[in-house]
Amino acid sequence: MSKTDIDDVNRNIYDFKNEDNYDFKMQKGLNEEIVKEISKQKNEPKWMLEIRLKALETYNKLELPTWGPDLSELKMEEIATYVKPKSKLNSTWEEVPEDIKNTFDKLGIPEAEKTSLAGVGAQYDSEVVYHSIKEDLIKQGVIYTDMETAVREYPEIVKEHFMKCVPINDHKFVALHAAVWSGGSYVYIPEGVKLEIPLQSYFRLNSPESGQFEHTLIIVEKNAKLHFIEGCSAPKYNKVNLHAGCVELYVKDNSYLRYSTIENWSKNMMNLNTKKAIVGKNAQIDWVTGSFGSKVSMLYPMSILNGEGAKTEYTGITFAGEGQDLDTGFKVIHNAENTSSVVNSKSISKNGGACTYRSLVRISENAKNSKCSVSCESLMLDDISKSDTIPVNDIRTDEVEFSHEAKIGKISDKEIFYLMSRGLSEEDAKAMIVRGFAAPISKELPVEYAVEMNNLINLELEGSIG
Repeated sequence: MSKTDIDDVNRNIYDFKNEDNYDFKMQKGLNEEIVKEISKQKNEPKWMLEIRLKALETYNKLELPTWGPDLSELKMEEIATYVKPKSKLNSTWEEVPEDIKNTFDKLGIPEAEKTSLAGVGAQYDSEVVYHSIKEDLIKQGVIYTDMETAVREYPEIVKEHFMKCVPINDHKFVALHAAVWSGGSYVYIPEGVKLEIPLQSYFRLNSPESGQFEHTLIIVEKNAKLHFIEGCSAPKYNKVNLHAGCVELYVKDNSYLRYSTIENWSKNMMNLNTKKAIVGKNAQIDWVTGSFGSKVSMLYPMSILNGEGAKTEYTGITFAGEGQDLDTGFKVIHNAENTSSVVNSKSISKNGGACTYRSLVRISENAKNSKCSVSCESLMLDDISKSDTIPVNDIRTDEVEFSHEAKIGKISDKEIFYLMSRGLSEEDAKAMIVRGFAAPISKELPVEYAVEMNNLINLELEGSIG
């Protein structure tokens, strides 16, 4: 049987790019003057500038992480931290400049808003250019807006929560984010309000040699419910771009939040994102994540189960091809009795791509009668790809149920031969195996994102039976 090749993820619908038009583009680099200029451009209150400057000071003190992928190609002196597009914040797509509107049309955002979303935010480079929410949700007290508007209109609640779930000194790129953040979404779901239709924010980076640092802050009050969808993409350039966003989620007692993400950055992107959730009594946070694209990813969503009976589930898939080093995983801290977590992670690597699953499970002394189940599976499609599983399990009480299962393997020639003996071509047989491997993840995604994920994997096979 001859070797079968699998093509790279098809990025045709993501690699289109607009001319680098902008209203303002920050000089490259990072210093106090640049941070002050970002704050001035946004006409921010003094307290936010103080947070930025403190974060810059922290950034300068912290070292680069040395335990993960190689970050030596990232040079902040070559990155513009703020790019303001030629657009204000708009409430109708007709008001959005034509080139930017066409970008989101190609990505399917306006169409998705019409058919399956309760609200949409669209960010282009460093600023949100479009935001909308259905009128009936506004009447129920739901707030869905961009972070700059939230800083101006809801300063007390932003001050109470901003960089509190994710502290500024968490790691170097959190400090960087807090110093230069721009854009992102603010969501507030009042007590007892249950949204049956998702909200979605989409983040598009167009400008070369720049960074995107959006901040997402979501507060789901008691007995409330939300599904939030996050999409990300960028065209490919021949120099490094940087994504260092931050997501802070507050899931109050008896509430539910599902956070779904498809990250499809280009292969010149350093994706160094940080996401955390604080979960209250009998509340639940579910993470559904697809990580594609990017040259390097370091992304480990985290659930902090502070309330008795709190729950979390993580369902994620990572796809790494040639030149990609995707280091992803999940962290969960059990801080109360009767908490539970379920982790289901899968990765696919090909053409020398590297996937690493890195996790932390900590069950504290006072988290008696808690349960945790971890399953991570890796599929390598050739002899030159790499897959590693690096779990840390810190169990501090005996009164728990804990299981961890890890599998790393290749597609079996026997499986391919069996399917071919039933009439499938070699290409179809291999595609069926890989799609079957990814199916538990794709079925958890919203329908349009499941379709997108299958298109991203795009297993076009070449080769023939020898």
